[in-house]
Amino acid sequence: MQNRESLCFDDLLLVPQYSDIESRKEIDIGNTLSGIKFSMPIISAPMDTVTETAMAHTMNKYGGLGIIHRYNTIDEQAKLVRRCAHASKTENVAAAIGVTGDFLDRAIELTKAGANILCVDVAHGHHAMMRYALEVLKNTFGETPHIMAGNVATLAAFNDLADWGADSIRVGIGGGSICSTRIQTGHGVPTLQSIIECAQTNRDAKIIADGGIKNSGDVVKALAAGADFVIVGSLLAGSTQSPGEVFYKDGRKLKTYRGMASPEAQKDWRGVASSLEGVSTAIPFKGHAGDILNNLKRGIRSGLSYSGARNLTELRAKAQFIKQTNASQSESNTHIYARYK
Repeated sequence: MQNRESLCFDDLLLVPQYSDIESRKEIDIGNTLSGIKFSMPIISAPMDTVTETAMAHTMNKYGGLGIIHRYNTIDEQAKLVRRCAHASKTENVAAAIGVTGDFLDRAIELTKAGANILCVDVAHGHHAMMRYALEVLKNTFGETPHIMAGNVATLAAFNDLADWGADSIRVGIGGGSICSTRIQTGHGVPTLQSIIECAQTNRDAKIIADGGIKNSGDVVKALAAGADFVIVGSLLAGSTQSPGEVFYKDGRKLKTYRGMASPEAQKDWRGVASSLEGVSTAIPFKGHAGDILNNLKRGIRSGLSYSGARNLTELRAKAQFIKQTNASQSESNTHIYARYK
């Protein structure tokens, strides 16, 4: 039995470094996937309350990427992809697929519709079915489209998926705000710990941090620990561009946000709930997703400036983490109101 300490985002802080950066405009927070350039390292999650056409358009407009979810028919998903691909011929379009059944048929139709990035989207990616799916996809398509896969929590899993053909790998199991995998199954690793371990890889696959990211500070920590991109769900859910209608309760504007392993999502998707590893909830309406993304970009650039880093490569080279106590965590949060209210 292994018994070792694991660290999450709130356990660590980055130590400020000497900086000669005069303006945050000097800072480049972009990165690439298979040569495709993105001006910000943020990806919207392939969830039915986060990413369809409107969110994918907005993510492209602001320099990121949106992954169109797979919880519909092949024709329905292909239509969503087609709408993205033919709004602007320069848009990058990502779409999710599974590892069983008609996953290859879906992949073929999505690429025909214009997807240049496929995300093999399963909860437990270190699995024989993932190996089969990746080998089939690579044998069918070759090097194009880019293949993202996951999720995984360990270095061994990351290396295996890279060896099986994944170009980028989603790292994080059980950390999402509407994910109950750790409670239901007793399995998982804090996302930041998984990133730290997977960053030790000698493979070329990109690290996509996924789960547990609550703010721009967490994004900076993930990037400093070795992630190339981060996937966010709850940060963009409830926005104008997220799927679903605004509704009112007790005078408040709300939208639905749910995990894809929640009973509600599974029943809508396939008529039956086969697992209970997610929840469905209502969250406050947040307005335009572009405003959220701009705030995240400002926070990320500011974070790099505190480490004296002009890009993500410099951030990883200069970053120094320290562990904080519970008292330090309390001090890290705004606390004047808690003292005087």
